[in-house]
Amino acid sequence: MFQPDGASSLEEKVYLALEEQILSRKLRAGEAITEMKLSRALGVSRTPVREALQRLDREGLIKLVPNKGAVVLGISEKDLIDIYKIRMRLEGLAARIAAENTDEALCQKLCDNVDLTAFYMAKGNIEKVKDLDSSFHDIIYRSCESRMLGKTLSELHRYIASYRKLSLAVEGRIEKSLEEHREIYEAITKGDADGADALMSAHVERALTNLLTIINQERKDT
Repeated sequence: MFQPDGASSLEEKVYLALEEQILSRKLRAGEAITEMKLSRALGVSRTPVREALQRLDREGLIKLVPNKGAVVLGISEKDLIDIYKIRMRLEGLAARIAAENTDEALCQKLCDNVDLTAFYMAKGNIEKVKDLDSSFHDIIYRSCESRMLGKTLSELHRYIASYRKLSLAVEGRIEKSLEEHREIYEAITKGDADGADALMSAHVERALTNLLTIINQERKDT
């Protein structure tokens, strides 16, 4: 049960809880949900639930059906493709900017990330490897010191966090991803802006290819 500390903050907590369930695919596309059901499950009144559902409807994560409730839309396959195509351009740009402004601190952060990834991979700690995979990208775009670029990429990453980890489930992808990270790191260290841009764009494109492979397999298994 949420502890309210103001009407708006309670609505925000309900919204974030529902958003997380949708983006993590705990609530699957096509699943029907109602205010009453959610109100009981979350231990709150129907008002903040209604407000949260209206917000999720505006963002396209659910569809409100008059007098019936809501249907989960989630992130469609087209949404994923669109997001990854945008990431290819923006993360390529981020890697380019990082290479153009490379310094010792950035290089050390990327080096530590790559080394730690290799360490935990050898230990078989795949969850830690997945977290470090996300951190590698965060380090690069945060180094650009562009509020708009950082905000946009943070939002895109938030929408596909569970899918990014899913893309690493293809056999051999984790090892290949580490190799690609190392190449990107080396290009940034050398100040090779063109190389960093191209390598990062290709890296994101391969991640999309792997993700679509898993989604297609899931479709066959259902």
